[in-house]
Amino acid sequence: MAGTIEAEAPARTRAGSAATRRSAFTPGKVMLYLVLILIALFFILPLVWMLSTSLKVESEVFRDRGFIPANPSLANFERLVQSGGQTPVFRWMFNSVGVATVGTILTLLLTSLSAYAFARIDFPFKNLLFSLLITTLLLPGIMFLVPQYLLISQLKLLNTWPAFMLPGLASVFGVFFMRQFFLGIPVELEEAAYVDGAGRFRTFFSVVLPLAGPSLATLGVITFIGYWNDYLWPLVTCQGAGCTLSPGLRNFQGTYSTQFGLLMAGAVLAAVPVLLLYIFAQRYIVQSVTSSGIKG
Repeated sequence: MAGTIEAEAPARTRAGSAATRRSAFTPGKVMLYLVLILIALFFILPLVWMLSTSLKVESEVFRDRGFIPANPSLANFERLVQSGGQTPVFRWMFNSVGVATVGTILTLLLTSLSAYAFARIDFPFKNLLFSLLITTLLLPGIMFLVPQYLLISQLKLLNTWPAFMLPGLASVFGVFFMRQFFLGIPVELEEAAYVDGAGRFRTFFSVVLPLAGPSLATLGVITFIGYWNDYLWPLVTCQGAGCTLSPGLRNFQGTYSTQFGLLMAGAVLAAVPVLLLYIFAQRYIVQSVTSSGIKG
């Protein structure tokens, strides 16, 4: 009798596993997977096309329309490496890296300090000021283009790194994002630091900021990508070798013709640093969203 029961147990287990596998592929889940695959292809195919075009010589860009080049070549990348004069790609790349890195660090510092003040410090009209800041998120950024340009021009900062960074340092989204995280930190941790004799700034830098690592990483990635991909603002404030990579690539597009192979090769160079940064910081972004991204 016992042997019969023991023999039937694995059979029931196999039957249960088979039923679980069958139930895992319901029509609803199949449709969901199909939609997700279509969305993924919508974003991936342009990147594949960009990479494919960058590996084609200029004469084959329109003749060879397949995603896999018939005669792949690194000639476009070699021309980028050897470029100079009107197309100093490495100078643009250096400017982009410098502006994005320094701008991200300064933005994280300023937004964290501002967000902590709104989260923990009581001062007159705090809620009103924060509401006004949030309201500015509803305004299109193009509204500020002319006054910002006039201000930068009067300060004689055109074609310099500060010109590219200053408009983005006061990130309202960054203040809102970090404030929501700081509101989720138990006040008792800061009170314990005060009891030990730490001041406001010591508590902020020694207790609060270390806990905000995932949120800082998330905001850092978003800010870095914003500076790196910014096109319109550098376009109106720079010229020649003083530009960043995004507006600099427009030099491969002439009035009557466009060097698509070189343009796509430059776009590949522009995409690689951002992709590497996201891959490195992905786990911090997920941790921030799942643990504290919407608290407050």
